[in-house]
Amino acid sequence: MAEGVLRTKAAQSGLEVLVDSAGTGAWHVGNPPDPRGLAAAMARGYDNSAQRARKVAAQDFTTFDIVLAMDASNLTNLQGLAPPGTTAEIRMLHPDGADIPDPYYGGPEGFETVLDMLEMSADKFLVTLR
Repeated sequence: MAEGVLRTKAAQSGLEVLVDSAGTGAWHVGNPPDPRGLAAAMARGYDNSAQRARKVAAQDFTTFDIVLAMDASNLTNLQGLAPPGTTAEIRMLHPDGADIPDPYYGGPEGFETVLDMLEMSADKFLVTLR
């Protein structure tokens, strides 16, 4: 969902940015987003239907200027995956460094709560790019 929120809000702000998403594990590689997340995102105007899960790759740390983590565990994993000479800044998406939880194991309302957090975080993050 974060990819769709960031991509849409960046475009609405007139920012040209490359946005992609990847997991630190390979559990769901090739799979589409969770149907509950797709429905919640679509209801707010974010189309993530073309996304497919992939694992973070070494080249992500040079392709992208900033690599964002959703939670502290992901941040630690990303820092460990970053190869020597990494040029990307690795940081949390949430402006206060708070975890944005994975709604996968909760009910549909969890996706709404996470979307609220993503929208606020994306707005504050995109301001830093201007």
